Amino acid sequence: MNTSGEGPAGRLLALIGEHRTAVRAALDDEQYAVLLTRLEALASVAPDDGMAVRKACQGIRLALLALPFGHPVRAALDAVRLVAAPPEPSVVMGARELVALMAPAPPPATGTPDGTSDDILRAPALSRDEAHARCGGAAPPELIRLADPRGGERYPQFQFPEGCGSPYEVVMRVNRLLLADIDPWGAAAWWLSGNTWLGGTPAALLGRLPDQELVGAAAALVEGD
Repeated sequence: MNTSGEGPAGRLLALIGEHRTAVRAALDDEQYAVLLTRLEALASVAPDDGMAVRKACQGIRLALLALPFGHPVRAALDAVRLVAAPPEPSVVMGARELVALMAPAPPPATGTPDGTSDDILRAPALSRDEAHARCGGAAPPELIRLADPRGGERYPQFQFPEGCGSPYEVVMRVNRLLLADIDPWGAAAWWLSGNTWLGGTPAALLGRLPDQELVGAAAALVEGD
């Protein structure tokens, strides 16, 4: 890929291309399909539509949160920040080259997710019936809902107050920013991973930090800082 003279978004695409084999190995089929979909979305936008280019780049960063810590691309995410100015139009061409390099994802796996996904599934969670009972009906789409082949639908427990009660409003706000209805694994990874901005794991900081700080940290990821 030719990314010479490119800004942060171009450098991120270059990292994906350089480590594409390791990226594929670190993601399960569903996660890899999400990443390819986000790359294809960037490749298909008009290069002079700065807002569309920037939103597509944000989607790619969210998809990469599923990579385990220590992976060369995941480790670089905090350093490769998407600044307020839209990426250069050449990023779209870079995405087209990258999509051509990366093999199509196979169909979603029917077995047990591995890597980061398996770690997420080990976190405390509510069953579908328990989550619906807490919500007083069907759970809203903003809640993270994970498909566990071993135990059915799981709703990570951090989304709800201890003991009883409906979901945290701040969780719903952050999940909307993280597109949890489209990429629940990426959203769960954000909540359950260490965050240098917040100085801890977001899920563990619920009720300890002002809600606006959690929202701000998610917005910084999605919108760039």
